[in-house]
Amino acid sequence: MRKISATTIHPVTSVPLTDSVIVLQDNKIKSIDPLSDHDPSSVEFHDGELIPGFINTHCHLELSHMKGKVDTGTGLIPFISSVVKYRDISQDLIDQAIVDADQEMYDNGIVAVGDISNKSDTAHTKSRSAISYYTFLEMFDFLQSGLTAETIKQYKEAFEQQSSDGTNKKNFVPHAPYTVTPDLFKYIREQSPEDCTISIHNQETIDENILFEHKEGQFLDFYKGFEMPLTDFSPTGKGSIHYAMQHMDSTKRSLFVHNTMTSTQDIKSAHEWSDKVYWATCANANLYIENRLPDYKSFLDQEAKMTIGTDSLTSNWQLSILEEMKTIHKYQSFVTFDTLLQWATINGAEALGYDQSLGSIDVGKSPGLNLLYNEDAPKFDLATCKVKKLV
Repeated sequence: MRKISATTIHPVTSVPLTDSVIVLQDNKIKSIDPLSDHDPSSVEFHDGELIPGFINTHCHLELSHMKGKVDTGTGLIPFISSVVKYRDISQDLIDQAIVDADQEMYDNGIVAVGDISNKSDTAHTKSRSAISYYTFLEMFDFLQSGLTAETIKQYKEAFEQQSSDGTNKKNFVPHAPYTVTPDLFKYIREQSPEDCTISIHNQETIDENILFEHKEGQFLDFYKGFEMPLTDFSPTGKGSIHYAMQHMDSTKRSLFVHNTMTSTQDIKSAHEWSDKVYWATCANANLYIENRLPDYKSFLDQEAKMTIGTDSLTSNWQLSILEEMKTIHKYQSFVTFDTLLQWATINGAEALGYDQSLGSIDVGKSPGLNLLYNEDAPKFDLATCKVKKLV
């Protein structure tokens, strides 16, 4: 049995606690008691803020070998082209980078990850990791109906090799509105388990909306560059999220990722479409690729269920939910620490279907425990704090 206390305990689902102790047995919370009920010598006391383990709702673990390979600030379309170029390197380098990235996330207090996979490279690491992985087998046929059947065949093989043992989960998901035909969306709907999450990249750049509204913009040149003319595609006259919702299942948990160009009306429409909508923001990746952030005020005003992701080391300097929180608060300081903590823990756990065991400090859960602390500051300061994984 282990007893842990701190300056402040943040259960997330209830008000912060002081003078309290968390009693753990086999890393599961047995009780949360007044500190006075226990012999002080039996309690580990830490100066700082005690919080649940972080939930990373969006990562590309298999791209970890590309750290520092792609220039910042290029915009999404040149970024995607660069990613394709660096895919084929030594498998040993790829494998070691995956192991190292998994360890980095664990050390940074992340307990569960929604991970995008296009291949099976991450399967071995995930099967051995202390982190719970929800693998999203991401499918795309580049809006080419002639590629749909081959896409399905290719990703069936990758799906079978990915782990779904223990707390790990997996299912097929669409890549983005601009890369998935209606037929491929249909296949994904038909293959989706009853209790699952469907992740999709959404409105990461203005050209995505321009494509769907007018069939104009940089995506036309992008497809021509790959000798894939969009002859089968017709504009919808609306932002890309509306095309996605038309072809997704509103009864499943839907996780829209990035949302840099998502408008207030888009958010309202999504909430009218389904009550199981979650939004993943990857602030540092947005700055790395497009040098812009979503309008978080619109999401707060609509009471959106926000979550936090890191994206990959291709588009980020590290894999740390705490660093994402710092970035959001730095540039949009009206997003409070308590709000960010909810995004980083319980909302993410709900989005990935892990909220029965993770995401909050509640009796019966095994959420992991992180300590946020400042080495030199007299009181807690999000901007300079560090994280230490305790459980």
